[in-house]
Amino acid sequence: MNVLDVKNLTIHYLTDGGCVRAVNGIDFSLEEGGTIGLVGETGAGKTTTALGILRLVPDPPGKIIGGEIIFEGEDLLSKSAAEMRKIRGGKISMIFQDPMTALNPVIKVDEQIAEVIRQHSGCSKPESMRRALDMLKMVGIPPERGNNYPHQFSGGMKQRVVIAIALACTPRLLIADEPTTALDVTIQAQVLDMINNLKKEFGTSMILITHDLGVVAETCDKVAIMYAGEIVEYGSLRQVFKETAHPYAKGLFNSLPSLDEDVRRLKPIRGLMPDPANLPGGCRFHPRCPYADSLCSMEEPPAARIAPGHLVRCHHVGRVLGLRFPDTKINGYSHDPPVSGKGGDILGKGGAADV
Repeated sequence: MNVLDVKNLTIHYLTDGGCVRAVNGIDFSLEEGGTIGLVGETGAGKTTTALGILRLVPDPPGKIIGGEIIFEGEDLLSKSAAEMRKIRGGKISMIFQDPMTALNPVIKVDEQIAEVIRQHSGCSKPESMRRALDMLKMVGIPPERGNNYPHQFSGGMKQRVVIAIALACTPRLLIADEPTTALDVTIQAQVLDMINNLKKEFGTSMILITHDLGVVAETCDKVAIMYAGEIVEYGSLRQVFKETAHPYAKGLFNSLPSLDEDVRRLKPIRGLMPDPANLPGGCRFHPRCPYADSLCSMEEPPAARIAPGHLVRCHHVGRVLGLRFPDTKINGYSHDPPVSGKGGDILGKGGAADV
């Protein structure tokens, strides 16, 4: 059973400088108890997607143009502001990217956790404080530290407090927006382990927003690769990591250092993420793609299902996957034969794409 279904979600920012197309018709689903990773460069639309689910896109200038956000069988876009306030923090919680700004600097941390509990459970102040201290203990902070202010905690401890606030009301859905970005590697591992353990304990589903593929590999069941406001590849963790089919996703993996290869330089993706106020026509990735041709600049590729649950937006999936024959089909979807592309000759000696 799916706890969340996002269908054709489109979010734009209407500014004096023009229309910023931040999210452009994305689709994904999340099973109960599962975790999906939204991966992509800065500016891909990951955080805007999360804010859209919570109905927190600032209006103006932001506006949800269309789509559906089905949570527990009901469309969140049809809910009133009062109904959404009951859902936020209660049924859907978010761990914001920067714990330094997510906490109120002049309120003690136990009171900040207790406030959320009182808001959504209606319990008494003594009971909410008792539960707040229990949450602090659960995330590895001594309850006596609850009387401290945020500035008295380290970055990792602040993040633990933010997680305690997010999980205080045992939400059905947790959205974690790059929860380990501001932390050092050792603390990152501790925080991720804690999130995973608490998620299992409460049976919570999670959307993990990150640009760290290593974090995704350790945490997620499904992966959605985002580029210029679109999901360009979507599938299970194994499908996206082991059967990578989109040139952008392939470029992300190729840009990572490998322990198995002795190389002098990394392989970055050439070019920059396009300006969302001036997106290229056709495939959004074609100006940076080594497989691009005239078709890519003229027509936007549809989402092709190349395996059960594995979708890719690319005109040349066959070339990316290295298929040898022009009539090869994957689950009934026809692909091009491997030929020379705009970015240079990608043919190997055997005639297959050298990828």
